[in-house]
Amino acid sequence: MFKLNRLLFLFLLLCSFSLAAQQSSKVYGIIIKGGHVIDPKNNIDEVMDVALNDGRIALIAKNINADQATQVVDAAGMYVAPGLIDIHSRLGYTLPDGYTFRVGVTTIVDAGDSDYESFANFKKQIIDRSNTRVLAFLNIKGGDYKGGANEKGTGDKIASESAKLALSTRDIVGFKVDFVGPDWTPVDRGVEAGNIANMPIMLDGGRNHPYPSLRDLFMKHMRPGDIYTHTYTIIEDINARDMIVDQQTALIKPSFLEAQKRGIIFDVGHGSAFRYSNAIPAMKAGFFPNTISTDLSAGSTNAFMKDMMNVMSKFLTMGMSLKEVVRASTWSPAKAIKREELGHLSPGAIADLVVFSLREGKFGFYETAAYKMTGNKKFECEMTIKGGRIVYDLNGIATPLNNFFREGNQFRW
Repeated sequence: MFKLNRLLFLFLLLCSFSLAAQQSSKVYGIIIKGGHVIDPKNNIDEVMDVALNDGRIALIAKNINADQATQVVDAAGMYVAPGLIDIHSRLGYTLPDGYTFRVGVTTIVDAGDSDYESFANFKKQIIDRSNTRVLAFLNIKGGDYKGGANEKGTGDKIASESAKLALSTRDIVGFKVDFVGPDWTPVDRGVEAGNIANMPIMLDGGRNHPYPSLRDLFMKHMRPGDIYTHTYTIIEDINARDMIVDQQTALIKPSFLEAQKRGIIFDVGHGSAFRYSNAIPAMKAGFFPNTISTDLSAGSTNAFMKDMMNVMSKFLTMGMSLKEVVRASTWSPAKAIKREELGHLSPGAIADLVVFSLREGKFGFYETAAYKMTGNKKFECEMTIKGGRIVYDLNGIATPLNNFFREGNQFRW
């Protein structure tokens, strides 16, 4: 019996040495095999393998030996792209992880749920507790987001204090301005903070009766690189905002085309007020959004917006190419928020990726006015990788499979 136990011990010891040797011979943590890689920054649009190691992109090549990886992802017949960046959400005090990883979003930006007085609490409650990378546009008006008449509030210290806070942390990417025109003071206050901090503003406004001049807004107040969100929205009340398309003629208004040429960034900000009657004529006129985003909230996810990939599917159905939809959801938003370490698959870059399929069938994409478009392709997230770790795997395409469990509000592997 003693000899048997000794032989068993030696056998197990040899197995452990063999396993350790195998592990030490691995060059990469993960290799994604056989996927069609779309990386707009680097102009990659073909079937390639992607190797990851230590949370970074290690190599993109035609054929990387799978034996060199600890974990292999079979992406044959699928697409591989940088992790999606949703630059317009309204998280409030809701952790985003249940809305992000399942649709390939690795970075989400909250658009104005905190100001310079409340940001510390927002960071503690949301940013520091989320597995998703959460960034923020700081509300420039102060007093948290209330909307309506409250959007007129300014205050002499807001620009300087907001800029000072933004310069002290990497979590803030710009300033959110919500305003009721025609008084441009809130916009100018936001631009003042943006000039101090060298950051963009994201503007949601122009709601007034009569309409303020959007041409003046685009040409005299906003700067190239500033973001105009809710581009395709209609607000049907007495304080309705001006629209991108003349609803009588269905023609796009020249001021929007001029502003885009000037460098104003036009963001989807879908939410619950997106309208095809604005989007379809604009797309036909060659006006595509610079960035695709959701205006994600608890309400919009269960209504017309759904999620990031549903919004991307809408724009694919309306005529944007697959590569342009991916660009507007990855590299373009990374540039817009000046986080150019994100949104691409360059060797050495942070290993945020999405593996997705384009499902074929008959799909309905509708909006708040009950207009529906039918499409034959729809994005479906197969896997999300953030910082080199698999955080979502729909169909178990990784070998060996990840062992997920949750400890408090954090995922553990």
